[in-house]
Amino acid sequence: MIVKFFSRANCPLCVEGLQTLKLVQEDLPFDIDIVDIEQDDDIHEKYMLMIPVVEKDGAVIQYGNLDYATLLEQLSS
Repeated sequence: MIVKFFSRANCPLCVEGLQTLKLVQEDLPFDIDIVDIEQDDDIHEKYMLMIPVVEKDGAVIQYGNLDYATLLEQLSS
């Protein structure tokens, strides 16, 4: 399974969110595809106020303040 993590540089919430996602990764095997929203105008416009954003199979499963329990539940299903 590949999980997309949308973020950008100089985003403290993104750093914290990635740490949380990596904790989930220790209990559930998946790959993380980190996407810098500033590299694509469409993605930037879509997610600039939401980052960090976690997507699975093209669907947003959580954004903003990421929490372990929600991510684990959503990625397990």
